[in-house]
Amino acid sequence: MFKGKNSQNSNKEITILMPCLNEAETLEKCISKAQTFLKENYLSGEVLIADNGSNDGSPEIAHRMGARVVSILDKGYGAALMGGIRAAAGKYVIMGDADDSYDFLSLMPFVQNLRDGYDLVMGNRFIGEIKPGAMPPLHQYFGNPLLSGIGRIFFHTPIRDFHCGLRGFKKDSIESLKLQMTGMEFASEMVIKAHLNEFRITEVPTILSPDGRSRRSHLRSWRDGWRHLRFMLLYSPRWLFLIPGITLVLIGIVCGLALVSSPQRLFGVVFDVHTLLYCAFAILIGFQSILFAIFTKVYGKNNNLLPPDPGLDKLFRLFRLERGILIGVILLILGLTGSIGAFMRWEVLGFGQLNPRDMLRSIIPAGLALVLGSQIILASFFLSVLNLEKRKP
Repeated sequence: MFKGKNSQNSNKEITILMPCLNEAETLEKCISKAQTFLKENYLSGEVLIADNGSNDGSPEIAHRMGARVVSILDKGYGAALMGGIRAAAGKYVIMGDADDSYDFLSLMPFVQNLRDGYDLVMGNRFIGEIKPGAMPPLHQYFGNPLLSGIGRIFFHTPIRDFHCGLRGFKKDSIESLKLQMTGMEFASEMVIKAHLNEFRITEVPTILSPDGRSRRSHLRSWRDGWRHLRFMLLYSPRWLFLIPGITLVLIGIVCGLALVSSPQRLFGVVFDVHTLLYCAFAILIGFQSILFAIFTKVYGKNNNLLPPDPGLDKLFRLFRLERGILIGVILLILGLTGSIGAFMRWEVLGFGQLNPRDMLRSIIPAGLALVLGSQIILASFFLSVLNLEKRKP
């Protein structure tokens, strides 16, 4: 939510957007560079300051410099940028921090790529230059490469600098993504959603300089790093739920099949029914994790948080409610058959004392089949509820 005149019906080409929270030390210099860039390159544009509650005179400085100011009431880096994007008058928006760490005189590569049809143009500090003292070693050699690498693995995007604060984009394209993150993870959300929606994305070399402020940065290394990682995990059910779930199920099945008929000795250690029980637990936990991945995908698709997934659509064509119920009933029958067989063996012995090892080799698989069958039936009904088509007016 923001206060201020919304000039999005203007015919400006470029909006240079700066989020601002108490940037009085460097704001004037940044605005001056941005204005010079627009003037020297004969661009129709504006400098827009998205103020997020400054109390150091930053809005007054911006007004005096001739920049447009919108006051963003919702707190956070992402909230300030979302409010600024909504208020932007330009067809293209180039956003950059107001701490003088980015050179607003050197924005033509962004403009040229946007004019060439790219939806999102990312700055890349690692193929550009990181000047001494501009980035803490923890961020430069560990945090940023690690998080960007995880992003590339999870989402198969070629972007190598997920968190560069200097980037340009088509306003309409980014607004269509309906970005929601209000904190620092907004930077990751923009890249991930743009890639998932098959936007044209490219990177340009960017120089990062030490910021000109005497105070501490708003960025908090561990807190904000965790928020970026948490967002990527939550936005990738495959890596959060599906792959760990499949791994647990496979381990449980392989080890369980080896132990279901007799104990096994490995490196001098005997593995018996106690290990078989943990194999069953691994299968159950893994299967639940796989269900969570499917539930998350369906919820994300139905609420426009994730783009359509052809693989998910194919899954529902193959496993309809009736097929899920059938598979669940078969497992229930197998589980009941195994349980009855164990009971009959007990009856033959006159309901006396049993050999725990022998009985558990029958009871554990039977109990596992009963639980899995019940889960599959319940999950089939729940997925059918999630996929009920809404009546169109």
